[in-house]
Amino acid sequence: MSTSAIANTRVLSGMRPTGRLHLGHYHGVLKNWITLQHEYDCFFFVADWHALTTCYEDPSIIPDSTWDMVIDWLAAGVNQGSATLFIQSKVPEHAELHLLLSMLTPLSWLERVPSFKDQQENLKERDLSTYGFLGYPLLQSADILIYKAGLVPVGEDQVAHVELTREIARRFNRLYGKEPDFALQVEQALKKMGKKNAKLYSSLHKSYTEHGDHEAIAVARALIEGLQNITVKEKRAFVGPLRRRRPRYLAGT
Repeated sequence: MSTSAIANTRVLSGMRPTGRLHLGHYHGVLKNWITLQHEYDCFFFVADWHALTTCYEDPSIIPDSTWDMVIDWLAAGVNQGSATLFIQSKVPEHAELHLLLSMLTPLSWLERVPSFKDQQENLKERDLSTYGFLGYPLLQSADILIYKAGLVPVGEDQVAHVELTREIARRFNRLYGKEPDFALQVEQALKKMGKKNAKLYSSLHKSYTEHGDHEAIAVARALIEGLQNITVKEKRAFVGPLRRRRPRYLAGT
């Protein structure tokens, strides 16, 4: 099966072990999982490292809650024969990929995630001035990308996390997935654009990649598409990193 085919059929979702489950978890998450496990290739995991982002001062609740939660999953109807169940911390590649992605993710991208400030307001009694809390969406991106998941059940408050994952994947491919002569192509294309247009494009690209300015995308794309003296291949090299696509997510968790 091709990578794109796998992405179209693979679901990834996790729950944090921070206490006993209740009816809200069943109706908001588990009922959805029970249906999905028979329709897709599902990976459901205990997000114990995610739990540490807010419970790092007293993590004693996490080990017992982990096993209690898995037992509740099974009792509710999640079938270990129909879905892959695992504990996040038992797969060290999650942390490794998170570390690598943190090297290339602009700080401003994480700071503009809406849930960052919202949760700080809602959890004022906890000290959340840590990178772990700020980097929560980046760890989530690692979770998604490591399994090439194409469908991620999230609530509306986490749609921004899925979009961030797309942005990070595009940035990674932009930096490390280039053709051998990519730099030369860009240099030649910039010369064809003229100094004024080249300077404008560089400014717009910086606004997007460093500050998350999505208004710069439309302006940059219009600029590139309007140029008549660069090739289609050169246009694709410029416009590719600026494409925005609607994130694929499944509402309900």
